[in-house]
Amino acid sequence: MAAEHSAVANDGPPPDVSPRTTFLVRTFGWMVLALLGAFLLNNYLTFWQGWPGSGSPFGIVKQGAEEGAAALGWAQLAIYPLSLLLAVLFVMRTADRDLRTDSAFISGINAFLIRAAFFAVLYVGIADAILSFMRVEGLLPPVFGEALALDLGKSQFRGPYVHMPLTALAFVTAVFTRTLGFTWLAVMIVVAELLIVISRFIFSYEQVFMGDLVRFWYAALFLFASAHTLLEEGHVRVDVFYATFSPKKKGKVNAFGSIFLGMTLCWVILLVGMGGKSAVINSPVIGWETTQTGFSMYVKYIMAGYLAVFAISMMIQFVSYMLDAVADMRGEPGGRDHTSTAAH
Repeated sequence: MAAEHSAVANDGPPPDVSPRTTFLVRTFGWMVLALLGAFLLNNYLTFWQGWPGSGSPFGIVKQGAEEGAAALGWAQLAIYPLSLLLAVLFVMRTADRDLRTDSAFISGINAFLIRAAFFAVLYVGIADAILSFMRVEGLLPPVFGEALALDLGKSQFRGPYVHMPLTALAFVTAVFTRTLGFTWLAVMIVVAELLIVISRFIFSYEQVFMGDLVRFWYAALFLFASAHTLLEEGHVRVDVFYATFSPKKKGKVNAFGSIFLGMTLCWVILLVGMGGKSAVINSPVIGWETTQTGFSMYVKYIMAGYLAVFAISMMIQFVSYMLDAVADMRGEPGGRDHTSTAAH
């Protein structure tokens, strides 16, 4: 998903761009990403490791936090200014980079994360479907023994000891491949749906986990591909005025839209969904939540986490998009031709 920019015709000398503006825009973009990382780290420390929370120095203490944990609270709070400082230092140490280089670099990071997410849902979906099938048919005890079969029937065991190792394997796989997996995931959805049709109408056999697998993969395809769709400008755009704008004016619209609409939406999703232990994303994930419908797949908590993956990947891509849009505003060479993707 690394940005591949088609050169725009540039008659005359390169535009006179301000290094100060470049520094400020790059700093803003990397600070947004730094805050995102700090927020996610604090969320993990607070709700998974039992730390008191970054609000504890101000009296906003997580329920159940131990007394005398003020030092941990201050440490969590310090993560935010430290992350901002690291962002500024990074920009200063890479002062020779231009906006389009940073945009492509950030898109590349996002591509890796999404690639890993796609492999994770592939591995977890296949493994969990097999385990669910074996559980329905009573095959777990003969294969794994009574004790392990009983554990595999609990989401609190299957999540950390089956799903998480497969997710780690997905990140390793993502290092050695460059495909984003949209095509094969769509094919897998069709295959899974076809198996339901064949088993239902030919063999009169259907189980809950079979439909769960289709929904599990389809939701991933829809939410994980959004960032790549933004990169390719494939999202629906109502082009009443936009199509007639000059490249510089289009860049201005895209830059301000990325900041005030895109990034804002992503922060709302993260703050509402991960703002507390009982929030709509944190609660299912922390509790390894599953559906209560018979012998279903144990992936409901992962599907709640899809919202976080969507918001994180879109936030990263909006930062990349904003940097590229500012470069368009300033008439810098190397931008993409928006005329081919304007009318959606």
